[in-house]
Amino acid sequence: MTEQFRDGVIVRDPFKRLSDNEVKILDKASTDILENLGLQCFNEEAADIFSKNGCTVNKHDERSWLVKIPAKVLKDAVSKAPSKVILGARNPENRLMLDADTPRIYFGSGSETNIWLDAHIETFVSEKDRSKKKQLAVYTQKRGNIERLSIAARLAEQLEHLDFFIRPVNIQDEEINENNHDVNKFYYSLNNTSKHVMAGLTSLDQLDNIVKMAEIIAGGPEALKENPVLSFITCTVKSPLEMVDDATQKLIEFSKRGLPFVVSSSPQGGSTAPIQEAGMVAQINAEILSGIALSQMVNPGAPVIFGSVPVRARMDNLHDMYGAPEFNQYNLDCVQMARYYRVPCYSTAGVGDSSVPGMQASIEKMFTHIPIAMSGAQYIHYAFGLLDRTNIFCPAQAVLDNQHIGMIKKFLDTPKLGEDDIETVMGQIIKVFNSRQKLYARFTRKGLRDGSIYSHYPFESDGGDGIIEKALAGLEEILSRPVNSLEEDVQKKILEEVPGILSQ
Repeated sequence: MTEQFRDGVIVRDPFKRLSDNEVKILDKASTDILENLGLQCFNEEAADIFSKNGCTVNKHDERSWLVKIPAKVLKDAVSKAPSKVILGARNPENRLMLDADTPRIYFGSGSETNIWLDAHIETFVSEKDRSKKKQLAVYTQKRGNIERLSIAARLAEQLEHLDFFIRPVNIQDEEINENNHDVNKFYYSLNNTSKHVMAGLTSLDQLDNIVKMAEIIAGGPEALKENPVLSFITCTVKSPLEMVDDATQKLIEFSKRGLPFVVSSSPQGGSTAPIQEAGMVAQINAEILSGIALSQMVNPGAPVIFGSVPVRARMDNLHDMYGAPEFNQYNLDCVQMARYYRVPCYSTAGVGDSSVPGMQASIEKMFTHIPIAMSGAQYIHYAFGLLDRTNIFCPAQAVLDNQHIGMIKKFLDTPKLGEDDIETVMGQIIKVFNSRQKLYARFTRKGLRDGSIYSHYPFESDGGDGIIEKALAGLEEILSRPVNSLEEDVQKKILEEVPGILSQ
């Protein structure tokens, strides 16, 4: 396998919210939680693994164990997690290098919404003056299904600033059940995008079938280790500090197989975690570290990613609140904690509280996109198409988000200020100074042609829903392009050897 990877953007001098001393204070608080308070573990195999690796494990009740992890045991285990994790792809050029020591950022989709939001433009006429007309967007909510998941993956393939694909829509076809949900989710994602595919696993019984699918695509078991075309998410801890049975068993099995996965935690500040920054970060950090430690006790060197998805509660209805400043504070802190442990960071940005595309959605999304990107988080999910927190996926919004993320990547791009660059622009200045026109237009045109200079915002609008109309036109053009499907012989082999995949 050639060492090809998507470029990403390396952030120079990442933004740090915490001082070095504050990072150490939070680290100590988290280790104190796990050493002195402990966590409630509902998985017997995990309790046994912790016990054999120097932890104090006592029966808590008939269904669970109280596990206390000494600070030294925790640190020794976490230190075995690799600082570099490779996420493969069908197209080698789309592979990702997540390096905890390098703030190279990638953006991707996320969530698993039940609602797909279609949009179209209608003309409305004023009741008072029928000569006055206005075009406005009309939205229709639909259930997620295999067809719409496939469309989302096709869209992801073509959006140049989307670097990886996490299924943004749940498949709810009548024929879908617990036994075939996973194979269809992964198959129709992988069959429609050549970028890296990540997802959670509904049923552990389907893990062998998913791995078999990945091996067929990659070219065999050894090829899959070199190029892991898919990876997993496991939310091992239910906040506060409960290691749940099924998700923990998935973590153990992922670790044994050596395929990449995220140890994710998503406490809600104000309900399942303290709303204060210090308490939230101390708790979520402890929850994630406990999962990372367990993975390394199972298989030292297992490729694991620090998965931080902290949110805060609205205090009127206890819904998640993504448009609040605290959301950024929590996530920025978690990026620094992951870097402190030298584990790649899966972070969160691009979510808002608005239920339709528009000004509120764009402002809320950019409010999280920019600071989290500036922090140097390696793997930023939820970044495309989500609305109404993480309850709706809108493909038109994903097209808009792609453009906005492209602007952020351009903003964070490394300055070109080497000696050759200065020599080139000095030559331009001299030529323009000695010219009659005193204009730099011909030099600017060259930069626009080669893409080194940002051109313009393609969704400019004079009002109304013109921006949505242009996004829909862009969406239609993107989906008219050929589908980058798996080769026919690969599709045939998967359908023959992996049971449960529905025909579409």
